[in-house]
Amino acid sequence: MTLASELHLVDFATTTPAALSEQVTAALTEAQTFLDALSAAPADTETALADIVDFEQVNLALDRSWGLVSHLNSVMSDKDIREAHHALLPEVAAYGTRVGQHQPLFARYQAVVNDPDFFNALPTDRARAITLAMQSFELSGVALPKDKQAQFAEIQSKLAALSAKFSDNILDATQDYALPLAEDKLAGMTESGRALLAEAGEQHKAKLRESGEMNDADIDALPTPYYVATLNIPSYLAVMTYADDRDLRQALYHAYVTRASEFDTHTNDKGESLNNADSMQEILALREQKAQLLGFDNYAELSLSTKMAERVDEVSDFLTSLATEATPAAKKDLAQISQCAAEHGVTDLQPWDSGYFAEKVKQQAFSLSQEEIRPYFPVSTVIDGLFAIVQRLYGIRVIDATDSASVWHPDVRFYQLLDADDTLVGGFYFDLFARSGKRGGAWMNGFQARYHNQAADYTQLPVCFMVGNFTPAIDGKPSLLTHDEVLTLFHEFGHGLHHLLTQVTVGDVAGVNGVEWDAVELPSQFMENWAWHADGIALISGHIDSGEPLPTDKLDALLAAKNFQSGMQTLRQIEFALFDMRIHAQTPAPDYRGILATLQGVRNEIAIMDTPSDNRFANGFSHIFAGGYAAGYYSYKWAELLSADAFSRFEEEGIFNAVTGKAFRDTVLSVGGSLPAKTNFENFRGRSATIDALLRHSGFDSAEPDTTPTAEVV
Repeated sequence: MTLASELHLVDFATTTPAALSEQVTAALTEAQTFLDALSAAPADTETALADIVDFEQVNLALDRSWGLVSHLNSVMSDKDIREAHHALLPEVAAYGTRVGQHQPLFARYQAVVNDPDFFNALPTDRARAITLAMQSFELSGVALPKDKQAQFAEIQSKLAALSAKFSDNILDATQDYALPLAEDKLAGMTESGRALLAEAGEQHKAKLRESGEMNDADIDALPTPYYVATLNIPSYLAVMTYADDRDLRQALYHAYVTRASEFDTHTNDKGESLNNADSMQEILALREQKAQLLGFDNYAELSLSTKMAERVDEVSDFLTSLATEATPAAKKDLAQISQCAAEHGVTDLQPWDSGYFAEKVKQQAFSLSQEEIRPYFPVSTVIDGLFAIVQRLYGIRVIDATDSASVWHPDVRFYQLLDADDTLVGGFYFDLFARSGKRGGAWMNGFQARYHNQAADYTQLPVCFMVGNFTPAIDGKPSLLTHDEVLTLFHEFGHGLHHLLTQVTVGDVAGVNGVEWDAVELPSQFMENWAWHADGIALISGHIDSGEPLPTDKLDALLAAKNFQSGMQTLRQIEFALFDMRIHAQTPAPDYRGILATLQGVRNEIAIMDTPSDNRFANGFSHIFAGGYAAGYYSYKWAELLSADAFSRFEEEGIFNAVTGKAFRDTVLSVGGSLPAKTNFENFRGRSATIDALLRHSGFDSAEPDTTPTAEVV
């Protein structure tokens, strides 16, 4: 199969850290040269716009090369790519700051905006991109005096380095932990869980051999299978959910929640501590300085200046109101697992017990076990069903083109996305399985946006990377997903569709670009609904041996258990969101002790279960210290309200109603960031969003949780 040149795919076989470093450096030089050549003021408005478009074209090479460095540092991290990433990071950060403070470039945007007739005649996407760029200039310190601009640039550079260090420490702390286990420690573990630990054991042997920590004879003398518990999520959850040994669960819990803290004794390859404490307080202090330079009281205000939510109290009120709705259900959740624990002789329920006894309650109350239904979700069947669902909704087809594409790891698959008339829409990569050297979690990386430049005769179609850390294939058996992993796959594919289905050709507002951060989770959470509906599950399930879809009794049990523990899970998300908002709204910014005190204060207010005093969740909270969610973690719940309300239209009109699907595609997915998210939502729903559907979907709209088996999502 010949792949379209407009995809501009990467040859990963030749994409070495050294080659990428050269590409980034060359792209930076070209972009800097362009900025150097800009005169102080444009000749006229049309020339100003032409310069803006030319600058976008120049930046494509940097976006591409730096995007690849960042991507590979997340999915194939080793010494070489990490060193390349960190060496380039200050230069890239400095360039970004220069762009934001570059007066001649800013003058181009000003010239366009200051000519109302010209500006109002622009296409919607171009006008929106210019409006957002003006906002970005203001938030980059373009109006600051020279000495303050230099201070701003230094802050940006330090923040970039500190975030990278935070992320490195978490990855190293996660990868460095290995706990060998004797056979008698594995009571209660499932067959798939044991296989995961055995696979981790083989990897640990290889690591010992490579490092020279043990000689070959001693390694060969280790038992087979050799079981090792790790902090990679599939392995960690396998132990925490099924291991009967309470001491083992406690040890693993302690290791997980103290990663990169003062309790973590691991060091990096330079012998440096992995403790993130100093980085955390420095990040907060620098963010506060940055906000105040720009005229805000605190970083939370700066963050909200670009979001749907407008004020800190608006977000806090939303979260605390939702907590009030969730608390009665959460208390019932806790009572359920506490009673089960007591029946098994555990009268002092602890966090390392909750997942274990929750699984037992689920099995008792709903006759449902994640392990029982796992064989019904082979990854290939789930993927095929997912593609069938989006074809019915949006008229699109997915073609596996892996054999024609270069990939960065043998597990990676590449697909082309075609429209109903067989027009090529874009391409995407799936990198779904956990492995060493890969950052934890799941994400969509919008590597290449849809873009067209008529003057340069250049077109690129959208391409994205969708990444997970799912249970891999073991012992020659295909990967079998838990339903939670299925939901994660649907979530990330929702992000991918948002990126791929855009019809916008101005890159800055194409796909997910330019979308307010607290609305960007709408398409992803929205997509999860089809993995909770009987008709959707029928398409994504098929037993690994028989091919039979999930049987009615298991389907009914799965759907009945949808809101199981929903109250406690909601409070947990609210706890994280309030903590995030409060540490970023404090003035002065809290030190490490203040960070921990703020988290404990939120727990005292929200949580219904005590947390051990040595829990250092904050030290691993990458979303806010190394990702884009600083003073924005509330976005998950905010967008969940939008997604529940949006899906309620499908509940009213039919979940596979092609007309409704086209409406969602046309009003939300296709327009990307070319219109405000509130406008997009209201164009689809015909009104403002309400919380009713979220409460109903979460099971908070009735006094008693609904456990009646049903084939409908409620």
